[in-house]
Amino acid sequence: MVCAGLAKEQGFRVLALTIDYNQRHRIELDAARVIAERVGVERHVILPLDLRQFGGSALTADIDVPKDGVGDDIPVTYVPARNLVFLSLALAWAEAAGSKDLFIGVNALDYSGYPDCRPEFVQGFEGLARIATKIGSEGGTVTVHAPLQHLKKSRIAQEAARLGLDAGQSWSCYDPLTDGRACGVCDSCRLRRAGFEEAGLNDGTRYSD
Repeated sequence: MVCAGLAKEQGFRVLALTIDYNQRHRIELDAARVIAERVGVERHVILPLDLRQFGGSALTADIDVPKDGVGDDIPVTYVPARNLVFLSLALAWAEAAGSKDLFIGVNALDYSGYPDCRPEFVQGFEGLARIATKIGSEGGTVTVHAPLQHLKKSRIAQEAARLGLDAGQSWSCYDPLTDGRACGVCDSCRLRRAGFEEAGLNDGTRYSD
């Protein structure tokens, strides 16, 4: 949501890509539809890619989502190479659409447990894009914008408010209840709640706990 808002603010025309990877928290797909309409993107594609066929994560297999707090190790909610897969798909669409700019909302400051959220990953992908595309072979460059990478969660919440976006329309919980409430205790919920509390802003999320 905030990435799209920032891209629009900078004058970019926005094509929004959401991956339906058969994730546990499928409610985020509904949130993505609402956000795309609210932000006013030029086109929104929801692309099916069933990563449950691979498994290997609490988001794509029958593995319990941890509820005991944020740790230092790579958590079981890590989906193998997810952001690499997502950015590759975004790059393919961008090149087909004649764009050289990708935006991704990775964040490494508050939670650096995921290897595909690090600055090295973003920089490495830019290098890969140069040698893997027609754009690159013709001397062009692809820029991967990660404007949230070094921002605290509280600052991201503040940016949403500054852009006039309703953060309550976004979704973070990895293990939502069947009635549509967020669990409130998974890592993603904990980080979200702490960020909004630190920012002194209304979260807008209905939590179970």
